[in-house]
Amino acid sequence: MTKNKSDQRANFGARLRYAFDTSMSAGPIALIGWLAVLSIVVIAVAGLVLAVTGIAPDGAERLGFVEAMWASLMRTLDAGTMGGDSGWGFRFVMLLVTIAGIFVVSTLIGILSSGIEGKLDELRKGRSQVLETDHTVILNWSPSIFDIISELTIANSSRKKPRIVIMANRDKVEMEDEIAAKVPDLRNTRVICRSGDPTDLYDLSLVSPQQSRSIIVLSPETEDGDSSDADSQVIKTILALVNDPARRDAPYQIAAEVRDSKNAELARTVGGKEVQLVLADELIARIVVHSSRQSGLSAVYSELLDFDGCEIYTLPQPDLNGMSFGDALMAYDTSALIGICDYEGRVYLNPPMETRMQEGFKAIIIAEDDAAIKLVSPGSVDTRAMVAPQPEAPKSERTLMLGWNHRGPMIAFELSRYVAPGSLLTIAADTPELQEEIANLKISGDNLRVEYGVIDTSHRATLETLDIPSYDHVLVLGYSDHFDPQPTDTRTLVTLLHLRKIAETAGVKINVVSEMIDVRNRELAEVTRADDFVVSNKLVSLMLAQASENENLAAIFDELLDEQGSEIYMRPAEHYIDLGRPVSFYTITDACRRRGEVPLGHVRRANRTQGDSRNMGGVVVNPKKSDMLTYEPGDRIIVLAQD
Repeated sequence: MTKNKSDQRANFGARLRYAFDTSMSAGPIALIGWLAVLSIVVIAVAGLVLAVTGIAPDGAERLGFVEAMWASLMRTLDAGTMGGDSGWGFRFVMLLVTIAGIFVVSTLIGILSSGIEGKLDELRKGRSQVLETDHTVILNWSPSIFDIISELTIANSSRKKPRIVIMANRDKVEMEDEIAAKVPDLRNTRVICRSGDPTDLYDLSLVSPQQSRSIIVLSPETEDGDSSDADSQVIKTILALVNDPARRDAPYQIAAEVRDSKNAELARTVGGKEVQLVLADELIARIVVHSSRQSGLSAVYSELLDFDGCEIYTLPQPDLNGMSFGDALMAYDTSALIGICDYEGRVYLNPPMETRMQEGFKAIIIAEDDAAIKLVSPGSVDTRAMVAPQPEAPKSERTLMLGWNHRGPMIAFELSRYVAPGSLLTIAADTPELQEEIANLKISGDNLRVEYGVIDTSHRATLETLDIPSYDHVLVLGYSDHFDPQPTDTRTLVTLLHLRKIAETAGVKINVVSEMIDVRNRELAEVTRADDFVVSNKLVSLMLAQASENENLAAIFDELLDEQGSEIYMRPAEHYIDLGRPVSFYTITDACRRRGEVPLGHVRRANRTQGDSRNMGGVVVNPKKSDMLTYEPGDRIIVLAQD
């Protein structure tokens, strides 16, 4: 029996300790509660002792229980209060109360300090929820993010209180510092960073995707640079967004970057119609090929993708209903109609001129701003200035590729889809896997013959043995599979400088397209006087930023860069109008539509000599149609055509 009582007392004490431990684990609030209880007990006991014993300061009346508790409370909160006490009995009781008060107050200060420090640390980590609406969400972190932010700040300049919310597996303060250093001018846009895993549903909820206007999913940086691992994270993020049980009913507008085209089908299956995919390597490969075959074309693509200039809009234009596409081309002065988007979101660039605009169709228009898109009465056309079409027989092409990386096979295959029979591609590089990859190279058709040589592309004497002036086009790729961005671009710059000297010595102009990994090296590359430069990360960034604002942009560029669709060509102006005679762009538009083409702009020598602040090489996209201009030999018209 005695043992049972002892066990019961032990169990009761253990349960009390467990209850106390459980309450203490509740955090600072529980600790403050226990301190309050301890203070009340000390004050009540001291007040009871003074009231019962009658102990009071010398010469003072006996204190009641309430007055005694008040006196004890004052000494608990302020140790200096007991300095004026008299009477040793009263002093002794108040000393004990003051000591207990010092313990309580110091503990309370420690708890508050620790709680505040913890809260500040939580804020520094970026784990609080973002309470924003109509904002742009960027998930993951890559070098592309700075260009994307720069472009979005331009797009947001006309918005009220625009916000960009970024979430990545990085420290919040580090992200903020890096953005402040590399994007110093955010205009009226505020950037908010949060640390978290974009594939985790709870972490995703911190950036409030349900209230966002658009979402950009970047291909994250991986330690080993494995594109498959990066793509799998992108796909998991898309899956988390679209299948979140707490997601909104309205569809998301998601622009996602995928590196390997083999993962594109899975990403489309997961995201459905809510996602636009930007196939980064494929996009770069296609633009490299198109730019290499037509000098100046990269400036056109940059203009269409850059917010700081003309952009592509997809908007309903009910006033065009019932009008043929050919007639609709003449209905804009400061804008350029280039295609239509049907009820199901399918894109048709440069459709047949007799195609009727229908209710529910959207017009695909190039304009400086959506406010500039206005229908006007067609301007006058000078039919006497037009010339008859001059068909050109396709010519074989000689292309030299200097350098090699994982985009090389894509570029070779893309080039083989366009060139005429008898064309040649010579590949010169010094990578260890070159011979094996050339052996496995896939080529479309029999029009392109491929030969290769293992040489040091940064050595002048070796380059001179290739007879570079005999080639129509030269492509310079970076060795990005083996070096970091800066060493890669350094070798590219050295090659470009050698090409410049070779061209000067031979007294010829070499059409060069080079790949730059880091956009900051583009200015250095300009000293080589090469015709075109394709900056990898910049193009991907522009595409993602534009796709987040235009739900049809990925489909539009797929059509632009596909051999089966309409493509951009830069053709001699004399193929359309008489040179040396002032004409309006309405006249050129009419000349183009008679051939089933859509005019996009022009390249004029006068634009280069009169100042080209944006370094566009004389390229002007979407010129005002009513302006009268005189074209000279060497000027070209930029058109969208099937052939």
